[in-house]
Amino acid sequence: RYQRRVREAQLLSSPRLLDDSNMAGGPVAAGGGVGGSGAPKNKFAGILMTAFAAFGGILFGYDTGVISGVKEMPDWLRTFGQQAADGSYEIATKEESLIVSILSAGTFFGALLAAPMGDIMGRKWGLIGACLVFCIGVALQTAALNVPVFVVGRVFAGLGVGMVSCLVPMYQSECSPKWIRGAVVSCYQWAITMGLLLAAIVNNSTKDRPNHSAWRLPIALQFVWAAVLAGGMFMLPESPRFLIRRGRDQDAQRALARLLSLHPEDPEVETELNDIRANLRAEEELGSGSYADCFRQGPNKILTRVMTGIFLQAWQQLTGINFIFYYGTTFFNRSGIRDAFLITIVTNVVNVVMTVPVSTSSTRSDVVVCCSSALRAC
Repeated sequence: RYQRRVREAQLLSSPRLLDDSNMAGGPVAAGGGVGGSGAPKNKFAGILMTAFAAFGGILFGYDTGVISGVKEMPDWLRTFGQQAADGSYEIATKEESLIVSILSAGTFFGALLAAPMGDIMGRKWGLIGACLVFCIGVALQTAALNVPVFVVGRVFAGLGVGMVSCLVPMYQSECSPKWIRGAVVSCYQWAITMGLLLAAIVNNSTKDRPNHSAWRLPIALQFVWAAVLAGGMFMLPESPRFLIRRGRDQDAQRALARLLSLHPEDPEVETELNDIRANLRAEEELGSGSYADCFRQGPNKILTRVMTGIFLQAWQQLTGINFIFYYGTTFFNRSGIRDAFLITIVTNVVNVVMTVPVSTSSTRSDVVVCCSSALRAC
């Protein structure tokens, strides 16, 4: 029976893109999950716990959206900008571009750091550590009175967001039930859109304040989102897959029992643990891997799969949607729209609503074709 399980695990693990136990970061978005085909599909506690990790998307979305409105607030422009000939205040284009784009530079390096961080500290504590890094960035932005300090704060916030964006899907894919894993991981994207909407609402609520609180309140509110995520992750179990890989079988048994809402001695828990062990042994038999292996074709067409994912993400970014999220308020304001902040809220409401059918759809490729065609028509 064990040999049969090993063979099954080999078949399941061989076509994965980034699920090698010796690669830094291990499974990024395609972990083993819990609850095999024979497991009952009613483990609400496990679904709720792993779905909560998607709250990390709030950090990403809110931090992306808050800067769009903050940099158009009169007090922020007086603090960080220069006075124009007509007496108004404005910020130089190069400084505005730096403030907006430096977050993405931070997320790039944060995502790279999250991989070894998740293997060393674990998925749970890695996320808590990412929240601490994020809070450093928020503190610097809140206290800043000049552009350099504000930029450094954006860098640290980006590092934290990058770590979260890597560790959240990793945690979800390893801990969520297999039969609903896709929907649970999609919750992270939905949380990003909700974060964008929250930022637009908060910006609209504080924009008319005559002092620094106009922009400091929206920025400082990110402490709350980070505290909720870190506090929630502290209460959640570690990934059983990570614990078994580290040789902590008893801890893995307790963690998996919580995810399955079962007693640690329940036979189903032991069956699931054996599945994870068999999967890890099968991966070890396949040999070690590296990032370079992602760009080798091989019999499983790994290069094709990797490049498909890369180009899908790249072209999605090049559609220009980030322009709306980063510069939407500025664009609407300079276009002569009376209430640019309100229009930003409307665009984010549409974004949230339209993410729901896409996240729950089972025909991914058809949805991509349909939505990209709609974008082309617009």
